[in-house]
Parts: sequence; C-alpha cells; structure tokens
Amino acid sequence: MLDMFQGGFGTILLLGVIGIVLVAIAGFAAFGDNSDDPMSKLKDQVSAAESKKRSTAATGLRRKEGKGINGLEKFAKFLEPENEQELGAARQRMIQAGYHGRHAVRDFQALQFILAIGFLLVSLLVVFVITPDTFESVPMRTAAIILPMLIGYYGPRKWIDGRVEARKEEIISGFPDALDMLLICVEAGQSLDQSIQRVSVEISNTYPALGEELTTVGEQVKAGRERSEVLKDLAKRCDISDINSFTTVMIQAATYGTSITDALRVFAAEMRDKRIMRAEEKANMLPTKMTLGTMMFTVPPLLIILIGPSVVGIMTELSSSNITGM
Repeated sequence: MLDMFQGGFGTILLLGVIGIVLVAIAGFAAFGDNSDDPMSKLKDQVSAAESKKRSTAATGLRRKEGKGINGLEKFAKFLEPENEQELGAARQRMIQAGYHGRHAVRDFQALQFILAIGFLLVSLLVVFVITPDTFESVPMRTAAIILPMLIGYYGPRKWIDGRVEARKEEIISGFPDALDMLLICVEAGQSLDQSIQRVSVEISNTYPALGEELTTVGEQVKAGRERSEVLKDLAKRCDISDINSFTTVMIQAATYGTSITDALRVFAAEMRDKRIMRAEEKANMLPTKMTLGTMMFTVPPLLIILIGPSVVGIMTELSSSNITGM
C-alpha cells in the first residue's frame, strides 16, 4: 500500500511540476508579447510616422539638390572619367585652378562638350548657309569646320592651365609676406591656428588665391581635423615647392617639439632671400630679352637706312649702263 501511495504520489508530483512549468512558460510568453499593449502600438505608430517623415525630407532634399545644384547627374558617366586615378587628377587640377566644387570636373567637361558642338554648328552654318561662296575648296571648308570645334574643346583646357599658373605665381609672390605676418602673430602670443586665420583675412585683399588657401586651412582645423593632415592637403592643392617646404617644417616642429617661432623665423628669412634671388634672376634675364628685341626691331631698319641708298645707286648705275650699251 505504501509502495502504491509512493508511486501515485510521485506521478502526481511529476504532473504538478510539469503543469507549473507550462504555466510559467505561458506567463513569460504573454509578458513578452506586448502586441496588444496600447502603449506599444502608440510607440510603433509614432516611430513609423517619424521614419516616414525623415525619408520624405531626405527624398525632397535629394530632388532639390539634383534640380537646383547640378542638373548633369544623369550624364555623370559620360562626362566624368570612370578611372578613379584620372578622376582624382582632374579634380586636383580643378582645385588648383580655384574651383573647389563637388561637380567641378563634370561641369568643365560639359562646358568643353557644349562649346565644341556649338562652334561646330556655327561653323557649319557659316560655311554652308551664310557664306558658301567664300569656302569653295574642300581643304578650306574642312579647316573652317574643324578648327572652331577644336578651339571650343581645347580652349577651356588652355584657360584652366593659364589660371593654374596664374594662381601659382600669385601664391609664390605673396607667400613671403604671409610668412612675415604669420611670424609676427605667433610672436605676439597667438597660436599657429589663430595666426593662420588672421593672416588669411589680412592678405586676402592683396593675394586672393593665397588668402583663400589659408582660409581653407583655418576652417578645416577649426572643424577638428589634424593640423598635419590639413597642411599636407594644402601642399597637395598648391603643388608649389615653397608650400611643401613650409608643410614639412611645421610638421617636423610639431613632431619633435621644437619652437614653431624659431622655425618660422628661419623659414621666413629663407623665403625673403629666395624672393630676392628670383627678382635678381629676372633682372639678369632682362638684357638678353632686350637684346633680342633690339636685334629684331632695330637692326633691320638701320640696315635699310644705311645700305638702302647704296643699293638704289648701284641699281641705277646698272640700268643706265645697260641703256647706253644698247
């Protein structure tokens, strides 16, 4: 009887434990599933509405940018180089010319294409409609059609090259003055970043290109970038040996803990000497240029004045002798 009781009690106890476990699992499931909770539904609706609002705003901003800022997005593959290296070189060239826009390369390629096609259409109109009798031969017509198209395509490129060289000359001319002003600001107690910002404001009126580059440096440092990286970008943008040397000096001074004031003083003196040497070099080249001009524009008229009467006299004598001989 005791064995039977123990066996029945054990069975009942086992069933009770199983029931308690099932109840606990059901409770946890009910607690975890809060889909019927009104607050949960309200939170879900609010989050869905906010996400939809953000996506709508982002879509509108993208549409606004695509329409207002640049309408050449669909021609990007045609206007921009597909090679990353070529695209980077083209962007670097546009930055050196002073165009820092995101789509500068695309706009420049579009300008080349539009000018080439426009000049081609104008040349076709002139050759075949306006003045068809002027260009009678085939070579003249071919030259009149092709040359304007080539001018329209390569003209902007030459203009960009000239602008790059002009900006480099301007930066080279104003860099010694900027270093002197930078040294004065640092010796007055300002930090290097504050000095660069102050010099960029003061020198913008005389040398706008250099002031623009220094302003870019100041803004990037203010935004939180490392000064060494910003100076390296400055040297890469300008592509000038003086700027590269300045970047190296400043990075080494910050790395080894030397005095920035002493480094600036020595480097500014070196740049002043270098500017004097450039002026002396141009002055030494001046006599050679003047000699060439003198030879081209002075010697031929002088020869005509000195030898002309003798030549005329000799020709007169020869003609008279021929007449008497006859």
